[in-house]
Amino acid sequence: MKSELCYAEEIDTRGIKAATSGVDRFPSDQLHGALITSRQSTSKMESDRKDKFAIHEAAREGNVQTVESLLSANPRLARTKDDDDRLPIHWAVSYNRFPVVELLVSQKNFDPDVEDGSGWTPLMIAASLRDAEGDPIIEQLLQKEADVNVKSTSGQTTQNALHFATSKINITTVRLLLANKCSARVKDKRGQLPLHRAAAVGSVPIMKMLLEEGMSPVNATDMDGLTALHHAIAEGHGDAAVFLLKAGAEADKRDSEGKLAIDLVPDQKAGAFYLVLLE
Repeated sequence: MKSELCYAEEIDTRGIKAATSGVDRFPSDQLHGALITSRQSTSKMESDRKDKFAIHEAAREGNVQTVESLLSANPRLARTKDDDDRLPIHWAVSYNRFPVVELLVSQKNFDPDVEDGSGWTPLMIAASLRDAEGDPIIEQLLQKEADVNVKSTSGQTTQNALHFATSKINITTVRLLLANKCSARVKDKRGQLPLHRAAAVGSVPIMKMLLEEGMSPVNATDMDGLTALHHAIAEGHGDAAVFLLKAGAEADKRDSEGKLAIDLVPDQKAGAFYLVLLE
């Protein structure tokens, strides 16, 4: 994945600008003409790139009028990927440009499950926005019949939107996804369920939803044989560990190295606390 949310790579002209600084003082030098031509060529490349992907830039900036104008002139621009292998919808969602999203999803033949170069769908990106800011966008995408159980196809494969929302502790997003039948039983490349992630970040409300509404198995193990309880204790989340134990987590399960969850406790003081709980 190019980045968690992705950003365009800009052409670096610093070297050319440094090389051409001061050359205007020597108008008769043959090198001057070559360097100026190079500078102009690079500027043209930058200009051509901006013109070519103007709709992507407008989507990032939330410029609805520009996006609407460009689509009126050429509707196919909505389905054109830029150098980052992203459509305008991916950028609009990434930057939480809701009015632009509304415009783009209303276009003919809009595909709500289209992936970018990193295998992320608009729904996954929206689920990853901080503080659950992507919830209104998710609702828009669901109205367009977005598949909540689509899995990413690169990087940490087999993740669905619930993994992303859980990692960001987006409680309302998790609730929204579960209400729309997003599976809490899908494992990622490391064999982790959303429950493992919820335990690792210490979110009791999310764990409660995953267990009660998502029917997630409480003692499932990942590729390293770690349960949600292992993750909670290893990260020092006492409240999460207590919740899992009350929910039926098995304290005697060992990971692939033969370690119990209590063996992963980060410090002795916390260890004493957990020992009392386990007695």
